[in-house]
Amino acid sequence: MSTADLLIEIGTEELPPKFLNTLSNDFKGLIEAELQQAKLSFDACEVFAAPRRFGLLIKGLMDQQADYVNEKRGPAVSAGMKDGEPTKALLGFARGCGVDVSELQTVATDKGEWFAYTETISGQKTVDLVPQMLLHALNKLPIAKRMRWESNEFEFVRPVRWIVLLYGNDVIETEIMGVTSGRTTRGHRFHSEGSLTINAPSDYEALLLNDGKVMANFNDRKAAIVAQVEKATAQYGQAIMLPALLDEVTALVEWPVVLVGQFEEHFLDVPQEALISTMQDNQKYFPIVDKDGKLTRYFCFVSNIESENPQEVISGNERVIRPRFSDADFFWNSDKKIPLADYLPRLATTIFQTQLGSQKDKTDRVGALSAVIARSIGADVAITAQAASLYKSDLLSNMVQEFPELQGTMGRYYALEQGLDARTAHALEQVYWPKFAGDRLPESKEAQALAIAERLDTIVGIFAIGQIPTGSRDPYSLRRAALGILRISIEKEIDLDLKDLINVAFMNLPQALQKDDVEEKVLNYILERMKAYTAELGIAHDTFESISALDLNNPLDILRRLRAITAFRTTDAAHSLIQSNKRISNILTKNLKDQAAMTVDAALLQEDAEKALFAAISFIEPALKDAMQAHDYVATLSHLSTLAAPLDQFFTETMVMCDDLAVRENRLHLLNLIRQYFKNMADLSLLQDI
Repeated sequence: MSTADLLIEIGTEELPPKFLNTLSNDFKGLIEAELQQAKLSFDACEVFAAPRRFGLLIKGLMDQQADYVNEKRGPAVSAGMKDGEPTKALLGFARGCGVDVSELQTVATDKGEWFAYTETISGQKTVDLVPQMLLHALNKLPIAKRMRWESNEFEFVRPVRWIVLLYGNDVIETEIMGVTSGRTTRGHRFHSEGSLTINAPSDYEALLLNDGKVMANFNDRKAAIVAQVEKATAQYGQAIMLPALLDEVTALVEWPVVLVGQFEEHFLDVPQEALISTMQDNQKYFPIVDKDGKLTRYFCFVSNIESENPQEVISGNERVIRPRFSDADFFWNSDKKIPLADYLPRLATTIFQTQLGSQKDKTDRVGALSAVIARSIGADVAITAQAASLYKSDLLSNMVQEFPELQGTMGRYYALEQGLDARTAHALEQVYWPKFAGDRLPESKEAQALAIAERLDTIVGIFAIGQIPTGSRDPYSLRRAALGILRISIEKEIDLDLKDLINVAFMNLPQALQKDDVEEKVLNYILERMKAYTAELGIAHDTFESISALDLNNPLDILRRLRAITAFRTTDAAHSLIQSNKRISNILTKNLKDQAAMTVDAALLQEDAEKALFAAISFIEPALKDAMQAHDYVATLSHLSTLAAPLDQFFTETMVMCDDLAVRENRLHLLNLIRQYFKNMADLSLLQDI
């Protein structure tokens, strides 16, 4: 059996740039799955993706499937033959196999002898299988919105203009979406004329690069852009290349040429975030900053054309950016004259959510909740209150109306411009931190109190109106809000009583929305997010379950316990104590009626082992209480670990369920006392053994 390379290229009109990389990689995965299902092995699969094409080079692909033996089992011999004649069941089986009864075999199994038919199936040729595989893969691509073009009945993300399908040096002939496959591709829309003929799959990439002026490999093209940007901007500073924007720009060009432009110095008086935002979001430019991160008057962009007059291209891009910067300059100079407090009456007429009221209602609720949090964490209550009253004001400014992503950032600028306390100004921006996974957290206690309150009010309110997030729908980004609360609490080491704070937020809602089960649902929702958060930190699932059984609601305290248990599980005593806790739990669940009974009568202790166990728990009791009160869970588990040997001895030498009722109850109380000391820390009986 021989192998050859397979080349697939789907040529289209310009593909959506934000979708290109995902589209091509999804296509790769689907084709690989088709080949695997067909049992066609290959050596490697290289993916290509450019604005007008995506495709694959599959190296060392088998030229046909291997032959295989197919065995069909029929009726038992005892049911297939009667008095030397085949029964209807056997005749039907033979007919279904397309053979005479005489061609059937018998096979012996541990359940008896059966009729069977064995045939060798010849493997199909790869060239016969590929067209259907390709069609399946294209149809399965997760495309949110497909389109039709011209008079075709076919639908795809963009009109398909050509298809290359080569196995070895030969074309696999087929028609897909009204296009007949062949060996001709097309180069750059402006730098290449006519079609390019591909003689062999291995020629594809070099042919496009040299004759077509197309860098077909997405990652190579991206690396080329980065290298050009770094070289072009070295004398001006450093370009800000956000990963998502870099991917988008890579998907916009076939032949990247990096150029540097500039704008007038006076525009730098505008907050740099506004200029950076319009350069990145509207123009797909890379802003250039100095070594201190301050924006310079230079920017770079990636052209898809290698112009004979690059200065003309640069001038054109400079002209495009100028009106946008002029708008930002106007917004800044007009907005900063309006005190943030002057926006408050308009906030009262701006809806946050129909059932939850206006943006002013929202800030009032957040203000009340943030005051409670501020007092509990030692933040300045007055500063927190001022920030809470103003943090939505910049929503109504011209700048934020034009650039919504600058909400909070512009609030900080306006507050500083208007002479407000710097702590207030920074809280207006940091209330929205973190904005995404891994983002920075609010720095001051005032900002932390406000950020927690803002998120918690949103979660409680949305739960109260019944719009609880589902697997695919979370329009108010409650998952992100919950994770933000957890990260601020844990990473800034803030002790929060979530249950109490949820109750405060709940009581701030309109009375009509105060339903009985809302608070419990919100608490469970946030703790479920914590389960996912701690899993990313490497905390085992059963370790989390051992803590969640305690009904705790302080995220920082929960994580401290989880880390202590994770470390404890690596100690010598862990195995013994986990097993002992499981045994204690089973015994008490079945035999102890009063789960609160923990009084041990020393006079009823008869065996040396139970006396030793009682002495051991009595000895560490003061230190245990001190460690728990100090939230020193490593020390707590260290003290509890001294019970490993006494517990092992107790279970080896003592019959808990003895005949003497008083002694039996006393032993159950002793075990319950020990269990409660463990459960003050965690329920070790829920841990899987190690």
